[in-house]
Amino acid sequence: MKAVTVPVFGGPEVLRIAELPDPQPGPGEVRVRVHAAGVQPVDIAVRDGYSPPGAKLDLPAVLGNEFAGVVDALGPGVGQWRVGDEVIGFRTLNGQAELVVVDAGQLVAKPAGMPWEHAGALSASGQTAHTALRLLGVGPGDTVLVHAAAGGVGTAAVQLARAWGATVIGTASERNHDYLRGLGAVPVTYGEGLVGRVRAVAPQGVDAAFDAAGRGALEASVELVADRGRIGTAVDFEGAERLGLLKVRTDRTAGRLAELVELWEAGGLRLEIAEALPMERAAEAHRLVGAGHVRGKVVLTF
Repeated sequence: MKAVTVPVFGGPEVLRIAELPDPQPGPGEVRVRVHAAGVQPVDIAVRDGYSPPGAKLDLPAVLGNEFAGVVDALGPGVGQWRVGDEVIGFRTLNGQAELVVVDAGQLVAKPAGMPWEHAGALSASGQTAHTALRLLGVGPGDTVLVHAAAGGVGTAAVQLARAWGATVIGTASERNHDYLRGLGAVPVTYGEGLVGRVRAVAPQGVDAAFDAAGRGALEASVELVADRGRIGTAVDFEGAERLGLLKVRTDRTAGRLAELVELWEAGGLRLEIAEALPMERAAEAHRLVGAGHVRGKVVLTF
């Protein structure tokens, strides 16, 4: 099989498409022929030398922690899947390859009408947003501030909060304001003066804040949200430690992913794909994600 690999740590230029042995599923495992796989900021961190918790990072490393494809082989003891099933899945590393082996419990069925690019980009950002909003106790009647609301995680967070009955204020550049309105959020421009702009559109106050941006978002959130237990970040752990805020580490489960799929099927979750690129253009995908201004997600296709 071919896979997107990191033979040495460095910039996007170090990425290589390598031929590797086809993986074989063991007991309780499923092999999936990948059609699409999302590119996440963590892929960039791994390329730079970061080891995900619980993972043993050997070079060359195969990137990717979310994917969608078709089941093509079953290990012993797998009863819930059949060869030919279309699935969405997650695992730590090895997802950006033509073939991936995964525990059978880390897959959910892909809806027939969901495009492959959307399916491949659903798990990572969607589960991060879902984890964060549950930790923050977001529910009916809340006013929630989402930083970087037009990105992959932010797009999911806005729509989940709206589905759970909250009013959402989202920070983004002005070019993304109409996009956020379409998701049901009240857009505000990030940067200097953010606190005043949020107060102007939310005179009732802000109950919770979720940071998917960094860049001073936590300091602004502390000024706006009275309860520090309802401020969380998925990106600025140093700032969270300093200010006594929640550090959001994604708790990925098939049940959480299935809930996201159900919301998509009900029309409550829109997935935005900024670029869908063939795996051979992985370096370009990394440059796009690394620039930090992507609306939605970047996806590799196989």
